[in-house]
Amino acid sequence: MNVLLFARLRDELGQDSIELDLPEPVQIADIRAALQQRWPQHQNLLASGRALVAVNQTLINNDQQLVSSRDEVAFFPPMTGG
Repeated sequence: MNVLLFARLRDELGQDSIELDLPEPVQIADIRAALQQRWPQHQNLLASGRALVAVNQTLINNDQQLVSSRDEVAFFPPMTGG
């Protein structure tokens, strides 16, 4: 499963995407945990409530949502408007 990383997450983690080998379907919480395991020094940055998640370009607030490799999953920091 390919997971996209944007903005500060991309900069801090040094990648714009990561390929994860997870059983499908998988919950967003499991993807988040895999990212935190890969970058333990950035666990807080990737934490629920800190890193937002979009599935198929729609913001979601449910880490229990199931996704598969057919879905576009993206993590990004909170944004402000102006």
